[in-house]
Amino acid sequence: MYKQMKWLCLLMVVMVISFSSVSPLKKDEASNAAGGSQLSSKIAKVLSHPDLKGASIGISVRNASNGKIIYKHNGDTRLRPASSMKLVTGAAALQLLGENYRFKTEIYTDGKQKGSTLKGNIYIRGKGDPTLGEKDLDNIALALKKKGIKKIKGNLVADDTWYDQIRLSLDMPWSDEQEYYGAQISGLTFSPNADYDAGTVIIQVKSGNKVGKAASVTMTPKTDYVKISNKTKVGKVNSKNTVKIHRKHGSNGITVTGNVPLNSGTTKTWISVWEPTRYTLALFKRSLEKQGIKITGNYTAGKISAKPTKLATDHSPKLGTILVPYMKLSNNTISEVLVKEMGRVKGKVGSWDKGLSVVEGQFVDLGIGNDAILMRDGSGLSHVSMISANALTNLLYKAQTKPWYKTYKNALPVAGDSDRSVGGTLRNRMKGTAAQGKIIAKTGTISTVSSLTGYVKGKKGNKYVFSIIINNAKKENQLKKIEDEMAVILASN
Repeated sequence: MYKQMKWLCLLMVVMVISFSSVSPLKKDEASNAAGGSQLSSKIAKVLSHPDLKGASIGISVRNASNGKIIYKHNGDTRLRPASSMKLVTGAAALQLLGENYRFKTEIYTDGKQKGSTLKGNIYIRGKGDPTLGEKDLDNIALALKKKGIKKIKGNLVADDTWYDQIRLSLDMPWSDEQEYYGAQISGLTFSPNADYDAGTVIIQVKSGNKVGKAASVTMTPKTDYVKISNKTKVGKVNSKNTVKIHRKHGSNGITVTGNVPLNSGTTKTWISVWEPTRYTLALFKRSLEKQGIKITGNYTAGKISAKPTKLATDHSPKLGTILVPYMKLSNNTISEVLVKEMGRVKGKVGSWDKGLSVVEGQFVDLGIGNDAILMRDGSGLSHVSMISANALTNLLYKAQTKPWYKTYKNALPVAGDSDRSVGGTLRNRMKGTAAQGKIIAKTGTISTVSSLTGYVKGKKGNKYVFSIIINNAKKENQLKKIEDEMAVILASN
């Protein structure tokens, strides 16, 4: 009897150990079984794609009505989200700054006007506006002209002290520093068009019609602050386009090289500038000159004197409006500006450290557990930033209860909508599928990483929030198609 009891106890111990040793994936499977086996089996089939071999994948699907998880795969694992991190930054900005928040650019003087002459310095003080463009600078110059100013006997000074002087986020790769998405962040910056890629110029290369001659290379905006060296040549029709555009580190010398096929049309490339504060100052000088205002002094960066007189103020569009190009076109510069702006407005310091600390203070209210996220920048460009798929879906679920939800959701790309201002980064994806027009989501892409996070209304009327994060993928060319397959499954459910 004793031996029988001994063996029975031993058997029970073994059974307990066996049942308590379920792997994380099996736990997910058990949870998914309760939420819908069909969804689980269909997604599992997609996860067997050979290009996902060796990759780390986090997936979370929630019922949008009650927040209940109905499918997860490594849902609590922190992964690099790429630009899906903008969902966190955007939500925090709407929460802290508000939909109606506007950035400012202010003009001051420390002098006095006598007749048409202003004796003293003119200061242009930037307060982070990532939308400041040529029309805005022209309007400011026109406002000074309307005050009767024709001559400024003093210096033109750019004040960018609203933010600190650290221009690039902590984990910015050196190879991204000249790219439009890696532009330097300044309190005073300039956007060449309504995409609001602040701190950049647009380089246009046009082939022309003479083989062997240099192609046409122009720049928007026109400015002597950036110098272009054109080393291109027009090649035969159907020859390979080998154009490369490079800005030398620490300078604004841009070299354009390579073959441009005959009659191949015009291509546009956005390139970041070195030191956007002085870039903006040079363009403001041009706007003043267009209005016939002459400046006798120097053009420099500095800080407003102790008791200045305000002459003019320019306001950006409302934050709710800015959020559209920010989310739909995945604008990194706006993201990092928002981080610094939240730091400045809510923490009195316009820095990444303070801004990220302020954003962190909103995590709980936004449904993000502190152990589910590591945030090193606002855009997700960092390869150190991490968040779990479950945290992202809970954020989107909680967002539905916020007064700014409609603005937030409206800013997300819409699958298959060819209108760039609507479809954004999803405009060419999922066309002709059940997901077209049904997937409203933020995309994310950095090297070895792809993500898709958003809302979907299924064919049967089911509403979901979902997040797909793929990390460490050696073969990247199929990742978007894999995400789309999963999105179509949700839209068809």
